[in-house]
Amino acid sequence: MTTPTRRLSRTDWAAAALAAIAESGMSAVAVEPLARRLATTKGSFYWHFANREALIEAALELWEQEHTEAVIARVEREVDPRQRLRLLLTSAIILAQEDLIDAAVLAGARHPLVAPVLARVTERRVDYLAQVFRQLGFPPAQARDRGLLAYTAYLGQTQLIQAGLSAVPSHGPGMRRYVDRILGILTNP
Repeated sequence: MTTPTRRLSRTDWAAAALAAIAESGMSAVAVEPLARRLATTKGSFYWHFANREALIEAALELWEQEHTEAVIARVEREVDPRQRLRLLLTSAIILAQEDLIDAAVLAGARHPLVAPVLARVTERRVDYLAQVFRQLGFPPAQARDRGLLAYTAYLGQTQLIQAGLSAVPSHGPGMRRYVDRILGILTNP
C-alpha cells in the first residue's frame, strides 16, 4: 500500500526556490532540480506557475513577508522603542546567522526581478528603523540617518557571516554585549 503524497502548494514551491537561492544563488532556481528536491514532477510546478520568472517572483514575495514584514510585526509587539530596537537588532543578527537568504538576494541585486523587490524591502526596513529612532526622540533627518546606518551595519554583518568571517557571538552574554554596544553607538546623542 502506498502512502498518498501531499499536494504541493504554491508556497511549497516558493519556499524551495528560496532555499535554493540561499544555497546557490538565483541560478539555482530551476524546475527539474526543485521538483527532485520536493519529490514531485514538473507538472506540479506548471500547475502553480507559468514559468521560472513567476516562481522567482513568488520566492521573493515569500522572502519579503518572512524576513521583513513578519520580523517587523513580531518586534512591534514590544511597546518600549529602545527594547524594540534591541529585539530587532538581535533578531536580525540571529536570522542572518541561521539563514543566508538576505546575502543571496543582495548578491542578485542586478537581476531584473530582484532589483525592485530589494529596493522595496530596503526602503521598508530603513523606514521602519527610522520610525523607531523617531520614537526614541531623534528628529526625522537624524532618525533616517541612524536607520540607514543601522541597516548598513546589518548588511555588513550579513556579508561577514556569509563569508564565514563573523566574530559576533551567536547567543548568550556575548551577543547581549554586542547588541548593547550597537545600541549605545546608534542611540548616542
